[in-house]
Amino acid sequence: MPDKVIKKRKGQRKTMEKGVDSIDQKGTGIKNGLTILLILLLLFSSIFLLKAYFSGDFDSAESLRAYISHFGLFAPFILVLIQIIQVILPILPGFLGCIVGAGMFGVFGGFIYNYIGISAGSIIAFFLARRFGSSFVKKMIPKKKYSSYVDWVNTKKSYTVFLFLAILLPLAPDDFLCYFSGLTGMKASKFIWIIIIAKPWCILAYSIIFGYLI
Repeated sequence: MPDKVIKKRKGQRKTMEKGVDSIDQKGTGIKNGLTILLILLLLFSSIFLLKAYFSGDFDSAESLRAYISHFGLFAPFILVLIQIIQVILPILPGFLGCIVGAGMFGVFGGFIYNYIGISAGSIIAFFLARRFGSSFVKKMIPKKKYSSYVDWVNTKKSYTVFLFLAILLPLAPDDFLCYFSGLTGMKASKFIWIIIIAKPWCILAYSIIFGYLI
């Protein structure tokens, strides 16, 4: 093969490699930018809701309903946002959102908004743990609870089955487990499917019960 052809092909290969590297760098830059944007949005939303929390707007179902109603047409969005943040910040009471959602938007509407918010918050918690590691998770969860849950999770033979049941059944520490799952080797796609499939049933039950009582 002539030297000119060989040199030409080497030049084309280098050009293609530079193009691929450039695309990878752009993709990484976009990913980092979106991560920073998401963190800023979560930080702003958390401050916004914590202010309401410390002002007493989350003390009861009545006060929370009055707070959400104040936003008018944006009330469903606020309920979704509250349920996202309450998973990420466990100090906020998540069950109140289920009560208020059923009372304000009916069984079906309350279920949809709560399901979207809680599922989104669970997935975000998973990726936050995966991105920032155990040091971040330890800041989000009290040290004693972190140690006890780590020991508890390590005793389970099949973590996938255990996680599915914890998400499916009520009263399990599923918010904490969303963080722990991000520290394991579990694939993100598997975790997301567990949330999508197992999460709605408990929320639906709450929505039906609270909707009937209200």
